[in-house]
Amino acid sequence: MSDFLILDEEVKDSPSWQKKDNSWLEWSKTFYDKINDYFISIQKVKTKDKVVFYRLLSTMTNAWMSLVKSISILEKQEKNETFRRMLAWFCEDLRWWKNLSECMLDYPSSFTEAEIWIIKSWEKTWQLNSSLKDLADQLEKINWINWKIVSAMIYPAVILLVVIWVIAVMMILVVPKLLAIFAWNPDWLPASTQLLIAISDAFVNYWYIMLIVTIWFVVFIKVWSRTPDWHYMLDVFKLKIPVFWALNQKLILSKFARVFSWLVWSGVSIVESLKIVSDAVWNEVYKQRLLLLGEDISWGIKMWESLDGDKLFPDMMVQMIQVWEQTAKLDSTVLKVADFYEEQVDNIVWSLNKLLEPFIIVTLAIIVWFIAIAIMQPIMNMADTVSWG
Repeated sequence: MSDFLILDEEVKDSPSWQKKDNSWLEWSKTFYDKINDYFISIQKVKTKDKVVFYRLLSTMTNAWMSLVKSISILEKQEKNETFRRMLAWFCEDLRWWKNLSECMLDYPSSFTEAEIWIIKSWEKTWQLNSSLKDLADQLEKINWINWKIVSAMIYPAVILLVVIWVIAVMMILVVPKLLAIFAWNPDWLPASTQLLIAISDAFVNYWYIMLIVTIWFVVFIKVWSRTPDWHYMLDVFKLKIPVFWALNQKLILSKFARVFSWLVWSGVSIVESLKIVSDAVWNEVYKQRLLLLGEDISWGIKMWESLDGDKLFPDMMVQMIQVWEQTAKLDSTVLKVADFYEEQVDNIVWSLNKLLEPFIIVTLAIIVWFIAIAIMQPIMNMADTVSWG
């Protein structure tokens, strides 16, 4: 990176500029600063904050403002305390000959490996100002897709929680009072009513056990999913869930295509790009396949040849990679594939929203129907008995 992008004029002229050893910077930090810096390093900056940071930094550096001064201004304007402290340390590190990519390496929770590699590659070509804007655009598109997925799941999740809450209230407060009239002789009750009584008793008398089991199950799934073997099996299961597998696959492919195109366009080798992308797709099945693809390419096998016939990658993607790999325009082609799959994800999310609403309504209707039948059936049987008597 050029001196112009790194240093302010006053920093160049200061006597301390002669001290280029980064250990002096670490020694100058107080114990409190080091503890605070550690906690900042493990916190995560939101994508929308990074997008704004990249855009503003691109505008400032494009106006021939030094990198240190630009980040210093952004640090004073930043409202997020974690990000503000992070930018303050960026300024300190940049004054001691660190590049921006090296500063970002200290905060792996906030900056992905792909972002760091992209900025590192652009620093070498002195094109940081234009590259920051492109990086912001790509991050914004990925964030938009993630937001669409989350927003699509919010509605059914809220409805599901409401249904569970309504069922719990009915089982604890309503059903016991209604079924109290049958308590004198439960043996003659229909199977549906006996089942309803058993469920109601579980809610009333064993709610704490149900709560403990639920918490234990959630914790178990969290811990279990982090082990490599079980994580792989869980991701295999996600790719086989009806309806959702198509959404999951296209979401993975869109992320793969977009991040891969960034890295290749930035000058990162294809093998290194595949290694970085394998961690960005958030699926162990695709991660192992991309690592294997990188090994194949290192042995001279073309990308499309390795992917040909693989069910994880659709024929359309393989064919486009084949055509454009031969024309040395792999990055732009893969980016078009990313746009195509992101549009597909948007359509699937819209369709799921339309399908989930009637499904939830029907499920709730079945539950209410079961409770009504379980309560009304013994009453009707009693009425028949009285009429026959």
